[in-house]
Amino acid sequence: MKTINVEKNKLGKVLDNVETLLTDFETLVGDQDMISKQRLKEIKEAKVEGKTEGELDNYLKKGGVKIE
Repeated sequence: MKTINVEKNKLGKVLDNVETLLTDFETLVGDQDMISKQRLKEIKEAKVEGKTEGELDNYLKKGGVKIE
């Protein structure tokens, strides 16, 4: 395998960018998790009028929660 040379300051810049992207991704996913938890809380507290699983699934879908 061939050896490659990487400048320390350029590697540091790349690592900083990767850290920023990971933080942004974590925030994005965290927000979605928070939204899902809020929607489920509303269902548990009977703030949603749904009697069947299908009706509750539709409520979650309209609230931005992906049902798989």
